[in-house]
Amino acid sequence: MIKKSKKIIATGLLSTLTAAYLFGGFAEAKSTTTQSTAKEKLEAYIKFTQILNVIEKEYVDETNTTELINKALKGLMTNLDSHSNFMDTKEYKDLTVQTKGEFGGLGISVGMKDGALTVIAPLEGTPAKKAGIKAGDIILKINNKATIGMSIDESVKLMRGKPGTDIVLTVVRKKAPKPLTIKITRAIIKIQSVYAKNLATDKNLLYLHVTSFDQKVVESMKKAIADHNDTKGIILDLRNNPGGLLDQAVGLVNMFVKKGVIVSQKGRSKLENVEYKATPENTDTKTPMVVLVNGGSASASEIVSGALQDFNRSVIVGEKTFGKGSVQVVLPIGDKEALKLTVARYYLPSGRTIQAKGVTPDILVHYGEIPRKQDPLFLKEADLKQHLEEELQKIDSNATTKSIRVDTNATDSNLTLSADQNKSSIITEDQLYKDAQLKIGVDILKALVITHKGKQ
Repeated sequence: MIKKSKKIIATGLLSTLTAAYLFGGFAEAKSTTTQSTAKEKLEAYIKFTQILNVIEKEYVDETNTTELINKALKGLMTNLDSHSNFMDTKEYKDLTVQTKGEFGGLGISVGMKDGALTVIAPLEGTPAKKAGIKAGDIILKINNKATIGMSIDESVKLMRGKPGTDIVLTVVRKKAPKPLTIKITRAIIKIQSVYAKNLATDKNLLYLHVTSFDQKVVESMKKAIADHNDTKGIILDLRNNPGGLLDQAVGLVNMFVKKGVIVSQKGRSKLENVEYKATPENTDTKTPMVVLVNGGSASASEIVSGALQDFNRSVIVGEKTFGKGSVQVVLPIGDKEALKLTVARYYLPSGRTIQAKGVTPDILVHYGEIPRKQDPLFLKEADLKQHLEEELQKIDSNATTKSIRVDTNATDSNLTLSADQNKSSIITEDQLYKDAQLKIGVDILKALVITHKGKQ
């Protein structure tokens, strides 16, 4: 067997020696500063061809060179980083279809963390969110297919499909005793990217929740702020925001910073070295801000929170962000195949990178409720009013049960209508205490307003 292998290797060596030498010679002529010398490249090309020939001749199942090369390329790209990928003819065609037409999805953003397919965040109002998927969930299976060794692109392709069709995800969740099986029905994903709300406890504080960075974020932010022109402080909620368009992230920061580099990208090629700078027009540098982040905040939301932190324009509250700060481009290889290749990394104004590091908040606050106790010695106005009405009903012999019911129903109906109308635009005190990150963020913002902090 050993002798036979040597013959095969010798054949492969003779058939590819010339081509490998030309490649190596070209590399040496092109640049003498590359990490590998021409000799090292020649030896590497020869070794690859030798192994290819052995596999083609000796592997238990019949295979061919094209198939082996494609598998080798996929392995090569996956081992570069979790976002780079080789797309064969079918995958490249699927990508083209996805960018041109509608498709059904779950409304879920995923990434690789420590080699595991991890949920960055489910988007608000989507099937994934409604089904109970949470940021940090590790996806073990998509239907019956294990995700071990699966690329992000492969997983996304499996999760997308015809609207109305079902998919089953098996996930591991922190503190859950065993894996969870979650059934989700695909749908056309339509997302409202910006939600504006006022606080019931302080109407002059504006809460802005950005769920993802689509092409209308900056426009929606400006409109929301203009509609609340008496705002004294802003809570910007970027929790579970998986990112999106870079220009919208830059535009959002530019609303609050008048000068300096908001974010830069740097790669090996000088063409990839770009700086995105703030401009002074229509900039608000005075309104105090607090930004909320967590492990589901990624990419564009990390650029926004990190830049505002570096410019000392905002206090960042919550948990450490996901850590996705790299730039990918699709490079066609011929007409039918392509590489999705990481070509640069993003850098914040201070020069620090986001990739694999994330943004660490100024004030670390874990998600949860804030317990509170009511003083039993004091009656609140609402309690007092109800108590007095009950006492009046007891002594008012002229009041009939019918009239009382009519009045009560009318009041309840009006209150219910009012609550429904304000449900999407008011954050109640109870809601505030159920969200520790938001509650502490609001308290910090109130302190900034009082002390007139927040100026750039």
